[in-house]
Amino acid sequence: MKSRSAIVWTFTSMVVGVVFVSEVGAQDAFQSLAPMTVVGSKEEAFNSAGSVAYVTMEEIRQAGGTGNVNSVLNKVPGVYVREEDGFGSFPNISLRGADGTRSEKVTIMEDGILTAPSPYSAPAAYYTPRVARMSGVEVLKGSSQVRYGPQTTGGVVNFLSTPIPEEQEFYGKVTLGSYNTWFGHTHYGDTVDTDAGRFGYLLELHGGLSDGFRDIRNSGEDTGFSLFEPMLKLAFEPNTALKQRIEFKVGYTDYEANESYTGLSEQDFNDDPNERYAATKYDEFTSEHWRTYLKWILEPSDAFRFETAVYCNNFSRNWDKLDQVNGAAIHQQILTPGGVSTLNGLSAGGPIRLTANLRDHEAYGWQNQANFRFETGQVAHDLAVGLRLHYDQLEGRQYRTTYTSTGLGDFNFVNRTATVGTGVNETFATAVYVEDKIEIGDLTLTPGVRYEFLEMDFRPEGGAKQSVDENLFMAGVGANYSLDDQNSIFGGVYQGASTPSPQAYLGGTDNEESTGYELGWRHRRDHLNVEIAGFFTDFDQLISTDAGQGLNPGSAANAGQAEVWGIESIIQYDAGEAANLEYGIPLYVSATWTSAQFKGTTPLLAGGGDQIYAGGKDGNEIPYIPDWKLAAGVGFEAEKWGVFLDAVYSSSSWGTGYNGDVRPGAPTARDGKIDSLLVFNLSAHYQLNENIKLLAGIDNIFDEQEIVSRIPEGPRGNAPRMVYAGLEAQF
Repeated sequence: MKSRSAIVWTFTSMVVGVVFVSEVGAQDAFQSLAPMTVVGSKEEAFNSAGSVAYVTMEEIRQAGGTGNVNSVLNKVPGVYVREEDGFGSFPNISLRGADGTRSEKVTIMEDGILTAPSPYSAPAAYYTPRVARMSGVEVLKGSSQVRYGPQTTGGVVNFLSTPIPEEQEFYGKVTLGSYNTWFGHTHYGDTVDTDAGRFGYLLELHGGLSDGFRDIRNSGEDTGFSLFEPMLKLAFEPNTALKQRIEFKVGYTDYEANESYTGLSEQDFNDDPNERYAATKYDEFTSEHWRTYLKWILEPSDAFRFETAVYCNNFSRNWDKLDQVNGAAIHQQILTPGGVSTLNGLSAGGPIRLTANLRDHEAYGWQNQANFRFETGQVAHDLAVGLRLHYDQLEGRQYRTTYTSTGLGDFNFVNRTATVGTGVNETFATAVYVEDKIEIGDLTLTPGVRYEFLEMDFRPEGGAKQSVDENLFMAGVGANYSLDDQNSIFGGVYQGASTPSPQAYLGGTDNEESTGYELGWRHRRDHLNVEIAGFFTDFDQLISTDAGQGLNPGSAANAGQAEVWGIESIIQYDAGEAANLEYGIPLYVSATWTSAQFKGTTPLLAGGGDQIYAGGKDGNEIPYIPDWKLAAGVGFEAEKWGVFLDAVYSSSSWGTGYNGDVRPGAPTARDGKIDSLLVFNLSAHYQLNENIKLLAGIDNIFDEQEIVSRIPEGPRGNAPRMVYAGLEAQF
């Protein structure tokens, strides 16, 4: 505790001292007091000392009618997303070969604030911000990531919520589509000048409903969801000598889905990929999420900027889901005719067991960043110093419900066990970083270091608390060199770390570590943007996740080493503007090739088990990382209307580290191929008048469905063809 107090005291004293000295220069403050971002804009992405991507609000709104984050991120090179429910409610995001299961190797933020339920104690995110309500998405894949922990072996995805408008503004969008799928998004805000200063506000509501595209055999139950998301954002810039801004946000999510862990057998998937077994009619996911922050930004002079924020996130969820039939796991039983028959209620007996995993997450924090701008001779510096104190915890409870099959397509209730606790994981993390952006003529260097001190505790139900401390050091350096106004090269070397849960750590699982290298080239002209980058990441003490596997909490295990090589590129060109036509013809091609292989896999995982890396050995491919991911699109955009055609292709991969169809001695439906898939999407709009725009589109035009996931409990496919139409209003 003494070391943390010293860090806090040193940081606070330094910031207060600089504020006091700089206050006389308040009239020279920056013009913008917008909160900090990871990338900032497409312009800043071009000048970045690492591989980044910035997805604009316009690109988000063109990405289909279901608000699926997978559709947005599919266009970003170096990013792999694994579908699970067809609507993007449980995204599995992988950056450059890091394990994507429940996005747990990615630092997920909203407005620069950690938003995963328990990013240290339980990093697997059963909550991810809804991209359809966002004004942008920032992705940081390369060097240097020292500012943004805790998951630095993967990278950063920062969602930017709707900003407070500079003037009175109303926006509304509604779409209605296949399977009675409805989405709505509306917000109203304004900024007004008062004698005390500028006051801004924003009221927002986002939500949706669907019956779902899957059918439960012998049941009238739907497989859809309901989503309700309001938000309030306030800001105040007082008329004081010191230029400053105070911003407050509170948001809420209520989400319910008749979603299941259970997939299908290979034969049943081939017969009907949109069917679900009769016994899954009892499966249900419910969650509530509160997120809030209070930020204070001050800019006493051109030489100094400081931002501090306190935040609080509370997330509660329950997933009542099948996990056993006939006394064995679902992913084993769907390989047997008897297991499938029982799941459909056609064979009398059982038992059929549902397990309800209730999870209560709490996360609180105080984060700070001070920027000092100064020059040493001909060298310009932008020195960032950051401190974050963060606490999060996960408390688990569980109960089980047992049914038997009638043999006539229905089920009889047997009993429900009492709710029992599964323990409490908690982490107190102190993170400090220093990063300097050094500009020497056309060369920009960005060296940085990060230190985290973790105090981790696990308290089993009815047992004594167990504790362990951990120190993490990370460093990196990125570089960007401008060859001329149109070309630049960039590269870097950076270290990363990802920690398991306290329970897993106390059980012997160590931190995952990585060293990453990248080298790239960017070209920018009036109507042409090109970026290509090569990367190599050397992973050590790879963590095989327990998320979404139906395993006991804390059962994650180290899986040895891995090497990931890749090349990613994107080309964007507007042929219409280049030819001085009165309409635009935007085109893009995004391509990623990746070789991700195990190296030195541990005997524990090579010998079997239920983890995603189970059965792995040297030279095998890391699961769910295809060799190729391609996205391409072409549009035609006139003054009042536009049409856009997009195609996304992903080559085949494997469901587990075994890299085979049938694992000897331990058969599981998690093994096997993840099919290659090519999907075409079409969207269009027509500007009816100055304020109203009509929208329509078709996702998955040719109704291509293949196996896109084998976890948690067997094969499941992507969404079928879905049609939508709606309107957008802005005043």
